[in-house]
Amino acid sequence: MTQLITQHLIDDAYGIETACAVLQAGGLAALPTETVYGLAANACDSVAVAKIYEAKGRPSFNPLICHVFDVCAACKIGVFDAVALQLADAFWPGPLTLVVPQVEGSDVATLVTAGLQSVAIRVPAHPIVREILQSVAVPLAAPSANPSGRVSPTTAAHVLAGLDGRIDAVLDGGSCAVGVESTIVSCLGPTPVLLREGGVTAEAIEAVLGADLVRSTDVVDAPVAPGQLPSHYAPRGTVRLNAAKAGDGETLVGFGSVAGDLTLSAKGDLTEAAARLFDVFHQLDAMGARKIAVAPVPEEGLGRAINDRLRRAAAPR
Repeated sequence: MTQLITQHLIDDAYGIETACAVLQAGGLAALPTETVYGLAANACDSVAVAKIYEAKGRPSFNPLICHVFDVCAACKIGVFDAVALQLADAFWPGPLTLVVPQVEGSDVATLVTAGLQSVAIRVPAHPIVREILQSVAVPLAAPSANPSGRVSPTTAAHVLAGLDGRIDAVLDGGSCAVGVESTIVSCLGPTPVLLREGGVTAEAIEAVLGADLVRSTDVVDAPVAPGQLPSHYAPRGTVRLNAAKAGDGETLVGFGSVAGDLTLSAKGDLTEAAARLFDVFHQLDAMGARKIAVAPVPEEGLGRAINDRLRRAAAPR
């Protein structure tokens, strides 16, 4: 692809205006969200969306999330039943993505949905991306702003480490507060299905629904939503999970009482661990760690989202 000069914008009026201009001209801008930085393009511009796949080296069968300003905008591209509206009302703006049937004749580019009849939609909470969504007034396709399969970015520096020269701009909004991607729930059938653990816990969703979520445990090669590929979110080194101590030549990532060379959270705090996870992965790459051991993380609350990312990072490539 053509080498670009990537603008590093700060989050002032000029930076936001410039990012909007890039998007309106069919370019790519990495934007901060509360989860991770997203690589945004006009979701209704098939050429712009194709640039996302090219910049990331992303398989074209892997669909993208559409980010919109509010439920009204979401209903222009997706069909929301009572359950989907209930979840949207409870968790939007926020780190929840809903997969719903696509509105017939929607302007969303086929590349965004990977040719499916469904569309994944999120209303983000971060004030910067909300201001941009309101200004550009189109859905933005925005997967994580990193090369496909690599560690997701939680700072502008992470974005530039992977995509400098491949995108038009990155808007620096500081570190992302949540640090793991959005939870994804499918509302395509009679019962909502949890497709990906993320920034909204399953317990919180179940409390709103008043029922247990069905969980999709199938590893898929043709996903209906992002983040379902078996190998994903991976640092360069091989990853071993549930390690009480480091083996020969391993760099240990600690949690709680298991101290490591790096730690997700020395006090065993799952919120801190989620926010630090991808930053630790980037640090491991910077250190040149070839063999990585990770301490056990409890399989509860945000721990399930963390463990999902860890298992995909450890999957064969």
